[in-house]
Formats: sequence, C-alpha cells, structure tokens
Amino acid sequence: MKDGIRTVRVELGERSYDVIVGHGASRELAALLPPMARRAAIVTQPRIPRSFDTGLPTETFTIGSGEEHKSLATIAELSEGFAAAGITRNDVIIGAGGGMVTDVAGFAAASWHRGTAVVHVSTTLLGMIDAAIGGKTGVNLQAGKNLVGAFWQPNGVICDLDALATLPPREMRCGLGEMAKYHFLTGDDLLAMELVDRVATCVQIKADIVASDEREGGRRALLNYGHTLAHALEIESHFDLAHGEAVAIGLIYAAHLAHVLGRIDAHRVENHYRVVGGSYELETRLPDTDPAELIALMARDKKAIDGLTFVLDGPGGVEIVPDVEPEAVREALTVMAAHVP
Repeated sequence: MKDGIRTVRVELGERSYDVIVGHGASRELAALLPPMARRAAIVTQPRIPRSFDTGLPTETFTIGSGEEHKSLATIAELSEGFAAAGITRNDVIIGAGGGMVTDVAGFAAASWHRGTAVVHVSTTLLGMIDAAIGGKTGVNLQAGKNLVGAFWQPNGVICDLDALATLPPREMRCGLGEMAKYHFLTGDDLLAMELVDRVATCVQIKADIVASDEREGGRRALLNYGHTLAHALEIESHFDLAHGEAVAIGLIYAAHLAHVLGRIDAHRVENHYRVVGGSYELETRLPDTDPAELIALMARDKKAIDGLTFVLDGPGGVEIVPDVEPEAVREALTVMAAHVP
C-alpha cells in the first residue's frame, strides 16, 4: 500500500495485470501503459472527468451515452476513427468512463488490428468493482445484452475514488447493486469497511474468480448472480431500468426461485431482502412486467445452454443451476410480485 493506494493483481500468467485503487490513483496511469505505445486513443463519454496524463500524444473519441450506443455501430465508428488517426496495433486504447465505456473500448481494442492493448480508467463504482475487471468486453443486440464481444484482458485498470465524489446518486446505487452481489458470494460485510478497502475487496474477489476461470467455463459464471432476470428487465424496460438497479431486483428474484426449487428456506429469502433492501437501501420490488416476455428474454441469456439457466443460492452456496423448468420460473415471478417484505 502506498499513500492509501491498494494494488490488486489479476493473476493470468503472461497476461497478469494490476488494478490500482485509491484516491488519486489516476497518477499511476502512465506506469500501466505498454512501453511500445507511441500514441493513445482515449474512448470516453461527455462529462466524464479526464484529469490524467498519459505522457503520450492522444486522440479522444467520444461515444454517446445510453445503452443504445453500446452497439456494433459504435464499434464501427470507433474503428473508422482509429484508422483516420493512424492508431496501430502497437499503440494503446484507453477506456475512460463507466462500465459501458470499458465494455465498448475493450471490444474495440480486441477488434482493432485483431488485438490492441487497452487500459481502463473506471469512473463509476459499478465499473470499478465489476465491469472494468476481468477482460469481458462486448456490445448489445436487440436480442440480448452483451451477445457480441470478446475476452480481452487489459494491461491494467485504474480505480480513482476521486471520480466517485461527483457521481450521481443513481450511478452510486448501480454500483451498490453489484456490491450486494459480492455479499452473497462471500458473506463479507463490505459496508463495514472504508471505501478504499471495500472497492479493493470487491476487486480481489473478482480477480480470484477470473484467475481460476478466465473464459467463464464454470466458476466465473457465479459473478452473474442476479443477472439473468436483471438483463431481461433492462431489455424489457428499454434500459429505463439501470443495470445495478436491475441486479438488485434480480438478486431478490434469484432467492425466490431458489426457494421455489427447494434449495433455500424462507429465512434465507428474507435475508436477501434485509441485505439488498435494508443494508444497501435498494429497490426490491418487481416492476409491472409481462412474465412471458421476461421468461423469453431469460431464455436468451448467455448461460442458457441447457434450457433456462440461473445462478442460484443453495445448501452449498451460490452455484449454476441449468435446465430450470419454466413453470418454476413463472411461479417465482408470481410469488415475488405478491411478496411484502
């Protein structure tokens, strides 16, 4: 630790990298850039704070805000821009922003010249503890979230906590939705920690899981706890419901579904309400939606190899449960809609 800075190592052999967490962490950015880079292409959005110095000539590419811009069209626009700016495979792309920016910048980097180095500067809580870590990149299709993408590990990640001082309350809630997920994966009381330790602990949890299952062949899918319904809710709402808000509701739904399947008892369901709605003060009610549409959307989830697939709590903790019957999925939606916490 240096001046309140925490460094978490993501161990992936030759592709290992550091995640630097703390106030003023952006000062460490230049040290994460590949030595061969002669230019930097910064991918960002309007109003994203960019008080950092790469030490290189830079070209900035500003993409639109909103999930509709997390698309193949945006990747095409960036690629044309990289070509016009003369960005080569030996240069570096920097994704500066929240989870959408790092997903898009990472995929653009993976695609540009079949693989160009990328460094992420995460400016949201959700991005710091989840989206910017682990090398999953991608964009959305009308059929579903993140269906087109690549695994492309960054050279490093900056989590400068100074960026959170101006983060809108809704964006903070989105981060807390992902943080609540880690609570159920580990049982750690993250809210009892100082902010720098809270963020670094979440990063360490994800780093350990990614190191053991980089390409989501098994254990890494546990990071999708609460996400199956969450992604469906985002699409069904035309993204009026933000990701972290949807994850919070998805965590509650996953508990109800686990109860319907006999995996957990009613006390454990209520524990989910106490953590998500009580400790993290997030919305736990199911929006007024069409159950048939949600089930259809959940069936398109990336995990859905054997029918409807969920990450669910159980006697041995959270695990992947394939081939869940649609009747159980529908029953859990009905029970949740009628539940009074």
